Amino acid sequence: MMTSNVRFENLWRRLSLSGEASVWHARLLECYAEPQRAYHTLQHLEECLLILDDAKAVGLIAKPDLIEMALWFHDAVYDPQGNENEELSAQMAVEALGEGQLSREVARLILLTKSHQPGDGPNDAWIIDIDLAIFAQPMERVREYERQIRAEYAWVPEAVYVEKRAEILSGFVKRAQIYLTAWARERYESQARENLRALIDSI
Repeated sequence: MMTSNVRFENLWRRLSLSGEASVWHARLLECYAEPQRAYHTLQHLEECLLILDDAKAVGLIAKPDLIEMALWFHDAVYDPQGNENEELSAQMAVEALGEGQLSREVARLILLTKSHQPGDGPNDAWIIDIDLAIFAQPMERVREYERQIRAEYAWVPEAVYVEKRAEILSGFVKRAQIYLTAWARERYESQARENLRALIDSI
C-alpha cells in the first residue's frame, strides 16, 4: 500500500524529523477518510505517490523527499465549500514538521497545488504535474474522477456546476502546455487533452 505507515516513517527518517511519525500518519489517514471527500481521498494520494515513484525512477527530481512530504499533506484539509484548503494544509504540515527551512519549503510546495502555477523552485513543476496527472489516466478512471468531483460539490446547483466546471476544465485545455516537465509532457500531455475534451463534451 502506497500510503502505509512504513513508507511514511521511512520518509520521516530520511528527512531527519523529530516527533512521532506514526501519530501524524494516523492523523493524515483520518483526514483523507473524512465523509465530505469523494476524490480528495487516499485513492488520490496513492495515485500521486505511484506517479512520484515512476518519476523518481528516472532520476530527474532534485529533492523527491520534499515533494513526497508535500504530497502527503497537500489535501490534508479539504472542505469543498472552503477556499483556504491549501493554506490550512500547509499550516498542518508546518505543525507536523516543525518550524524551519524544510517545513517552509514543504508548505510552499503545497500552496502551488492551489493555482497549479510554479514559482522558482526546482521541484515546483513536479508537484504540479503529479497533482494533475489524473487528467491522463485511462478514461474509465477519469470519468470516475469527474463523478467524484461532482459528489464533493453536490451542494452546487446543476446549472451552476456545469458552467463553472466547464470553465475550469477548458482553462487547462487552453494552456500552451498542461504539464511543465518534459517527462510528464511526453507521458501525459496528449492523453490529458483528449480526456479533458471528452469530459467537457459530456458535462
